[in-house]
Amino acid sequence: MAVFLTDAWFEQVSQLGDEAGELNLPPALANMVINLKVSDAEQDIEASFSDGLLHKGLNDDATTTLLLDRDTLQSIITNFDMNEIMGAFMSGKIRVEGDMSQLMALQTARPSTEQKELFKKIKSMTTMA
Repeated sequence: MAVFLTDAWFEQVSQLGDEAGELNLPPALANMVINLKVSDAEQDIEASFSDGLLHKGLNDDATTTLLLDRDTLQSIITNFDMNEIMGAFMSGKIRVEGDMSQLMALQTARPSTEQKELFKKIKSMTTMA
């Protein structure tokens, strides 16, 4: 078990991603590179989403950055509910800098079976601070 967004958590996510191998991502997810700036009470966290996974640190190839708080990101990852995500965006809990087109592509993208399995493993090893 690892606390969400800690160094140990990112290491375990990376390891689980390596073990999972090919995720057979749909093109919208396979080509997506988005930076995340997550505000937290203790410290701000920089991460990126690429190759179907969250990675620690920003990605120089990203043309989009999401600004959101830890609880919102946690909820997105835990539930992956598009209605909840759109609600968070519309209420200002998620702000976007840069290219919005990648986010629009997300509306129709569906995670692969392999990615869903990986998310289940990540969720089961994640504890919330």
